[in-house]
Amino acid sequence: MSAAPTRTRGISRLEAMSSGAIVMIALALISGAVLAFAPQREKKPVQFWTFARMHTLMYAPLIEQWNQERPEGVDMTLFSQAALERRMMSAFMSQTAVADLIEVERANAGRAFAGPLDAVGVVDLTDRLASEGLLDQINLPSFSPWTSRGRIFGLPHDVHPVLLVYRADIVEAAGIDLSTVETWSDFFTAMRPVMADTNNDASPDRFILSLWDSHADAIECLLLQSGGRYFDDAGRPDINSERNALTIATMASWMSGPDAVTYDAMPFTASGNRLKVDGYVVADLMPDWMCNIWKNEMPQLAGKLKVMPLPAWEKGGRRTSVWGGTMLGVTKATPNFDAAWEVAKHLYTSDQLARELYKTGDIITPFRAHWSDPVFAEPDPYFCNQRKGLLYIEQAPNVPLRPSSPYNTLARDSVRDAVSDLAAFARRTKAYTPDALLPEAKRLLALAHTRVANELDRNIFLREGQ
Repeated sequence: MSAAPTRTRGISRLEAMSSGAIVMIALALISGAVLAFAPQREKKPVQFWTFARMHTLMYAPLIEQWNQERPEGVDMTLFSQAALERRMMSAFMSQTAVADLIEVERANAGRAFAGPLDAVGVVDLTDRLASEGLLDQINLPSFSPWTSRGRIFGLPHDVHPVLLVYRADIVEAAGIDLSTVETWSDFFTAMRPVMADTNNDASPDRFILSLWDSHADAIECLLLQSGGRYFDDAGRPDINSERNALTIATMASWMSGPDAVTYDAMPFTASGNRLKVDGYVVADLMPDWMCNIWKNEMPQLAGKLKVMPLPAWEKGGRRTSVWGGTMLGVTKATPNFDAAWEVAKHLYTSDQLARELYKTGDIITPFRAHWSDPVFAEPDPYFCNQRKGLLYIEQAPNVPLRPSSPYNTLARDSVRDAVSDLAAFARRTKAYTPDALLPEAKRLLALAHTRVANELDRNIFLREGQ
């Protein structure tokens, strides 16, 4: 009897599988079907941290719109400035949790640039800004505080050009015409009549400008306007320059002696505000955001003020400066750069935000395409119905460049101390002219330069220009 034939070919895969394998495949097919037809899980929202309460109010409608249209959404959190800096630096140095987007003020942003470029905690945006044409659309000097060693790490929120504000009621009542004023020398000469001693108390009735040796930000503002600087293009200290020495010698001469033209009406203080309301100080430096501070803190000055370009340090010189600034950066910790970048552009390039930023905070946008918006041409009753938005926009391209150095605050305060010591020297020695003060100015700035250079040289990355 012959043996039964063995089936060696043509056996189906299903017949060859064990029952356990068949069950596993069936379960996988069922699970795949369930996942395919089940609703997709909502994507993780983009986390956004900021320090500015006013910003959160303006961003809220844009974020609400975004959340309605995009599945990933945005969660915005408000911190104090100090808390935000601590969280940011803790995250960058120890890789703890951090937001996808972080909005930082200039005074805090520099700390992020203290190490090597590849250790900066926010994404280098330079190439992306260029490829998307944003370098051509945004006011170019506004990138400088967020640029380190030639690379850009943040979108600028603002420009913050500085104009001169003055008591138009007092100036015009004195018959003073400021339309022909071009330099600081012209300005103080034209304004001398407001300093008359009408009550014979051997003291001027008013002082011309709010500026004192304790006003670090104002001193920096005027130093930058004059062409001075704290650091050179390579990030090395450049404090003991001839330009800086002449500038602080001139400022010290304004503050000192029987012909002093400035007075200590410190900004953000009740006493300083009182001096301005009383007209004891007639003029002040006015970055765009400061307009809103005055409106809120000194409403009684409405209709008594005007703004004009800053007097230049020399004929044909710069008629503005810059004070303050904020950036928006995408952190390297973000799991979804593209989503975070789209949110950043949605906020910072929005025409709606540009209008609201000016209407709510008197701040002009750095996005040049929006400068033609009619909101900037609206008369402002607080400033005698001047179209002040256009005056700030006119000066926006001329704001001086600023360093992103983590040692900028140290340099600023060291120069302020030099101005304070120089003013004290002037009063002690009765040397009141810039020429007489120049040698001492150079000596004091050399000390400030050494102080900053010694501190910077402890940082190997910046010392070697890496």
